[in-house]
Amino acid sequence: MSVITVGQAVVLGAVEGVTEFLPVSSTGHLKIAEGLMGIPVDDRAVVGFSAVVQVGAIAAVLVYFSRDIVRIASAWGRGLRHREERDRHDYRFAWWVVWATVPVVAVGLAAEPFIEGPLASLWVVAGSLVAGSGVMWAADRAGRHTRGEDAASFRDAMLVGASQILALLFPGFSRSGATMSTALVLGLDRVAATRLSFFLGIPALTGAGVYELKDALGTGVGAAPLAAGTVVSFVVAYAAVAWLLKFVAKHSFSAFVIYRVVVGVLLFGLLGAGVLHG
Repeated sequence: MSVITVGQAVVLGAVEGVTEFLPVSSTGHLKIAEGLMGIPVDDRAVVGFSAVVQVGAIAAVLVYFSRDIVRIASAWGRGLRHREERDRHDYRFAWWVVWATVPVVAVGLAAEPFIEGPLASLWVVAGSLVAGSGVMWAADRAGRHTRGEDAASFRDAMLVGASQILALLFPGFSRSGATMSTALVLGLDRVAATRLSFFLGIPALTGAGVYELKDALGTGVGAAPLAAGTVVSFVVAYAAVAWLLKFVAKHSFSAFVIYRVVVGVLLFGLLGAGVLHG
């Protein structure tokens, strides 16, 4: 019997779709939702399911930014063939995405036993939600918001890419929150920070989903729940990405900071009262 039913998969897919690219921690929300539904959050199959449904959200980003991705990939291909094309920003940016993914992949493979073990605790999620809120609040106010996407550099990409490690080690910190906060500290404006976060997340999240697929299929999650969760994640994530880009163009991240603190404190309360077990 599957550890996750199709109905539960639909709910979790919706949660993943809404929260993957919003700076509120998809991992944290998934673990909270799993806990409330009585699903063991540290079960290897459940961890695998969570990674696989992320692919639905990533697919939504691939579709939403398909024109940008085709442009960048084409520039990369031309640059590989023709030396004179290698000074173009899109060619360099393609390599930046590749190199910026290396740190999080290396740490992910090395720390896998801890990530899927003690660091998967809901107590860690609650603490990371609150701590990440402080980081985001400080970054949003300290950032100059003066640099657009075209002004991003290799240094920016590497620092933003490496910041994904925080979310990897501390579920609840939020990959989007960490990358956007780092980009803001580096002086990028909110839209540029958000788009950079999207692009740098594609390789790492896609790789994680593919890597975990064998565990999700082989240790207790059936094909039907996986398919349902992934499809719902795609649909909801597409809408969430479109909304977020419009939102950050006119608003600060304050609403997300407040929301994260409220959820983190509420989670601490539920854990302390024994309603959830972390």
